[in-house]
Parts: sequence; C-alpha cells; structure tokens
Amino acid sequence: MFDFLKKIIQKKSKPPQKPKKVQAKAQKPAPQKPKKVQAKAQKPAPQKPSFFGLSEKLKEGLAKTRETLNTQFIDLFSSKKIDNSFYDELEMILLTADVGISATSMLIEKTKETVKKDKITDPLELKEILKAHLVELLKKIELPLDIKGSSPFVMMVVGVNGAGKTTTIGKLTKLFQSQSKKVLIAAGDTFRAAAVEQLSVWGERNNAQVIAQQNGDPSAVIFDAVNSAKSKNLDIVLADTAGRLPTQKNLIDEITKIKRVIGKCHSEAPQEVMLVIDANTGQNAINQLQIFNDALNVTGLIITKLDGTAKGGIVAAIAKDHPTPLRFVGVGEKIDDLRVFNAKDYVEAMIK
Repeated sequence: MFDFLKKIIQKKSKPPQKPKKVQAKAQKPAPQKPKKVQAKAQKPAPQKPSFFGLSEKLKEGLAKTRETLNTQFIDLFSSKKIDNSFYDELEMILLTADVGISATSMLIEKTKETVKKDKITDPLELKEILKAHLVELLKKIELPLDIKGSSPFVMMVVGVNGAGKTTTIGKLTKLFQSQSKKVLIAAGDTFRAAAVEQLSVWGERNNAQVIAQQNGDPSAVIFDAVNSAKSKNLDIVLADTAGRLPTQKNLIDEITKIKRVIGKCHSEAPQEVMLVIDANTGQNAINQLQIFNDALNVTGLIITKLDGTAKGGIVAAIAKDHPTPLRFVGVGEKIDDLRVFNAKDYVEAMIK
C-alpha cells in the first residue's frame, strides 16, 4: 500500500520540473532571431539609391516623349524602303514632338546625306543615324554651369508665371548644398505673395537663409540679399523675380532694373541670368527666350516639367533656332529631380 502511494507521489512531483526545461529552451532563441532579421533588413536600405543613375531618372522623366515617338517609329523603321514618303512621315513624327520646323528639316537633310554617302538601304539603320545627328545638334547647348569668379555667385532666376521658378530655386539650393556651397535665397517676387511663402518653405527644408519682404521693392530685397551674402562670405545667391509675360513691358522694365541694381553692389554680378521654361509651352518657349534675351542677355536655361509632356523635342528647336546653354532639365517633382543636361543621355532617353 505504501509502495503504491509513493509511486503516485513521485509521478505528481515530476511534472513541475519539465516546464523549467521547456522555458529555458524557449527563452534562448527568442532574443536571437529578431537581431538576425534586423541586421539583414538594414543592410540593403542605404544601397538602394545607388542603383538609380542619372540616365535612368532621365529616361523616366522623358517617358511620355519617348512613348509618343517610339510608337510611330516602330512602324516607320520597319518599312521596306527609304523613299520620299518615308522622309515625309519622319518629318511629321519629329514635328509632333515639338522638334520644330527648322531643326526637323536640318535633321532630315543630314540623315539623307548619310544615307546617300554610306549607301544605306535598310530603314532600321536610320534610327541610330537620326540619333547621332540629334546628339550633334544638342551638343551646341550642352554647357554645364561653372561657378567661378568672385563670391558671391549671383544667379538671377527669371521666367513667366507657372514655369516653376520657385520650385526650381528650391532644387538648385539642395543641389549646390550637396556641393558644399553656402546658399542664400532672395525672394524678389514680391508681386506674388505666395512666392515669398513658398521660398520660405524651401528655405526651411534646405536650412538656407531667405531674405524676404512682403510688398517690398524687388530691387531692394535682392540688393540686401547680395550685400548680406558678401558680408557673411556666402557662395551663392539665388534671386527670384516676378513672372513676366511678353505683353508686360512695365514688368520687363522692372526686371532690367533689378539686374542694374545687382551690378551696383557687386560689379561682376549677376554672373548667371537663368531663364526657366516650362516644357509644356512647346514652340512658345522660343518666343519667351527671345524676349528675355533681348532684355537681359540670358546666359543659361532650365527646362522644367519634362515628365508631364510629350514635347521633349523642344530642346532641339532651341538648339537650332536660339542656341543657349541648357544647364539643367527638370524630370520630376522631387527635390532631387533636377539633372545636369547631357546631349547623349537626353537623346538616349528620348528615343529608344
């Protein structure tokens, strides 16, 4: 009887010991697993941006232009022979991308010359020939901005309302800061109250000083900004100005006054008069460039909003009709979606 009770007691006493072993085993892997998973997840994160090169972003930005051209090119370059109807169709395709009449005529004539010289009969070979001549044309306006001379480097940013001047100034600020430049922004577009507010926001995002004055004289605001930059040994002043239209002569006169005032406080400034053009304006961009150039002697261009239009060929029209250094192209809305213009990369992104 006693032996039987002892066995029962021993059986009951054994179970409490087992959970301890189970808990000990369960506790060991618990802290180790998340550490391994986190380590693996953290490694690729900083590497992702490096996979997206400048040319890839440009291709993404010129997607609409490329799709419009290539849809038509597929049928054209798969035709059986190169004749007058072939060139007529090529002409229409280039015009739809806003390449412009004079640039289109030149490209076709050069293509014909190459075809005759090299005795080419296969239409498929003409795409690369066309691209080569287009690169040659765009090389005329491929001249990156070179910030040299006495400090500060003053850039006067001009353009019609809606071209994207304010956003472009924000992007330029980020770009120059990435080159270890100290930037000051002058909110000279006092004609439009929202412009001052927008620049203030960009200044906060980039941790850059903004000189502003609501309803003040634009020339006075920019004059103060240049003097402030000189006293603080800053590298660059980005001076915003009010949007001008060709019919607004009084505003054009005001902007020429701003340029004169800048020259009074800094003999070498402005070192750059940058015209911002919206790619959506198409051939009207040529007209804008002529007006601003007559008034201010434009030294550089930035073409914005290329990601929202199929009119990327306007660059060729500018290169042919009014060659002016194209410094940057805007290919998106993000702060780093401003790219230094490169003729070969642009053509590769424009024509697949």
